Amino acid sequence: MLEDDGLLSRLDRYLFKVERAFALICGLAVLSLMFLAVRSVGGREFFEWPLAGYTNWIEALMPIIAILGVAYAQRDGTHIRMDILVGRFSGRVLWVVESVLVFLMLFLMICLTVGAYELFDRAFDCARPLCSRDSFDDINMPTWPYKLVVPIAFALLSLRLLLQLVGYGRAFVLGLERPVAVPLTQSIEDQARAEADQLEGRE
Repeated sequence: MLEDDGLLSRLDRYLFKVERAFALICGLAVLSLMFLAVRSVGGREFFEWPLAGYTNWIEALMPIIAILGVAYAQRDGTHIRMDILVGRFSGRVLWVVESVLVFLMLFLMICLTVGAYELFDRAFDCARPLCSRDSFDDINMPTWPYKLVVPIAFALLSLRLLLQLVGYGRAFVLGLERPVAVPLTQSIEDQARAEADQLEGRE
């Protein structure tokens, strides 16, 4: 991911701050899941006091763990990509292919964002206690906060894809070889060098 002082790169950096915060929350959710497991198993084995609603807590954390960090991964290309196919192209053809793929993903994510928000909206009602139409049975905890995570994460990913679509379009129009604000495909040699640097503790 290359950067410069242009508007597109500045927007990329601003969005990356949000993505990094979301990825941190995702990591904390994974950590809390470990503590919940220790509390549940330890309480049951040693004190005969298992954690109430353990499976409900897992269900609540799953959207955070599975979805909240996707935009972060999309930014630098570590999310699922078709590098074997896309890597065969270069120049403007590559930017057209990337633009088409990102556009298709963006269209899908917008549809999923709308659908996920409707799912949240069905669970949210401030005329009811805890603003909830439904809750987890064992612990009487409303489900809408966790359902809201999904459309927020999808909306953030949609913004990232929109930014990348502009980046690829700009690269096509200007004939750029190494555009900013888009993940660039690394050669096998570059990947091996990056992995070696990580093992040696270098940036």
